Amino acid sequence: MNQPLAYIDPQAKIARNVVIEPFATIHKNVVIEEGTWIGPNVTIFEGARIGKNVKIYPGAVISAVPQDLKFAGEETTAIIGDNSTIRECVTINRGTVDKHKTEVGKNCLVMAYVHLGHDCIVGNNCILGNASQLAGHVVVDDYVIFGGSCAVQQFTKIGAHSYIGGGSLVRKDVPPFTKAAREPLTYAGINSIGLRRRGYTSEKINEIQEIYRYIFLKGLNNSKALDLVELELAPSKERDEIIDFIRTSDRGVMKGYTY
Repeated sequence: MNQPLAYIDPQAKIARNVVIEPFATIHKNVVIEEGTWIGPNVTIFEGARIGKNVKIYPGAVISAVPQDLKFAGEETTAIIGDNSTIRECVTINRGTVDKHKTEVGKNCLVMAYVHLGHDCIVGNNCILGNASQLAGHVVVDDYVIFGGSCAVQQFTKIGAHSYIGGGSLVRKDVPPFTKAAREPLTYAGINSIGLRRRGYTSEKINEIQEIYRYIFLKGLNNSKALDLVELELAPSKERDEIIDFIRTSDRGVMKGYTY
């Protein structure tokens, strides 16, 4: 690792074929695995765990201490999964005593100026649009897509295969397979395009759509809607995932569609 214009702490563990561009700064207690590219002017602080074939673009700051007044210097990490791309000026803070880690999964695209607060957990195959801001303790399941400039309140959960429209303010949980938009955040249908791209059949998409017709379009409260879904619709993996997500939501889920 001969990088005369970069600062690399001798205690950092870096695979031999990692490329580190000039003016990058890498602190101790950092692990970077094979095939990763660290662009110029990237700063990687203690606790970073960066997987294989990751690309981190100029100006990004990985594993800085949390912006949390309760943080007491505990040893925590910021994890970036294999094959993920972190674009310009992204900030990813490491965890606190809550989860002890902040994590971005595999095959994710985190676009420019995104912020991931402490203890955020982002699943695999997610796309976070430019300048989206996630407060601490947010959980994002697999295959979620955020449009640009979304703002997500702390402790919010976003279900798998959902799509969040650009500029959304996300104060409530977003159930899986849905599209969320408008202000306040509202159900805008199911993410049928994303589901088709991932191999869901028309029959399965129609089944998911029927479940959400009960939940969001009949004017029922959530408890009554879920009881009817269990009573009248056939069991399936997707049905049970939706029911479990809504019933276990601490914040409550977004509003149903209204005209």
